[in-house]
Amino acid sequence: MSMEYYEEDVPHVLAVDDNIIDRKLIERLLKTSSCRVTVAENAIRALEYLGLKENQQQSQFNGKGAKVNMIITDYCMPGMTGYELLQKIKESSMLKDVPVVIMSSENIPNRINECLEKGAERFILKPLKLADVKMLRCQLTKC
Repeated sequence: MSMEYYEEDVPHVLAVDDNIIDRKLIERLLKTSSCRVTVAENAIRALEYLGLKENQQQSQFNGKGAKVNMIITDYCMPGMTGYELLQKIKESSMLKDVPVVIMSSENIPNRINECLEKGAERFILKPLKLADVKMLRCQLTKC
């Protein structure tokens, strides 16, 4: 089996968090669960990586973005929240089917419901645990 083929088989997850410690933890847990990981320190960088232009009213896909199988984002970040990132992704015809998981250290039911209603796949409370990541990995591979 060639390495390229193997890479295609490995789920690619974009992890977005402004906190470097949380970002490193998420990255380590995802890699432990056999995922390919790209990290972004904020929602703007994530949109750039995905090929979306943040400055337009309707997010425009420029066709240059990377393919990801899932996006995991922190809720509370400076500049643009995880909720706003979720909205941009769900507005994009090219990305709307990519599952988005929102994480937060705050257990606020209204916030959780708002995210789920807007199309978030799940809302996970921090700190992220290996069991959470294994569940998400399983979901990606339909096991």
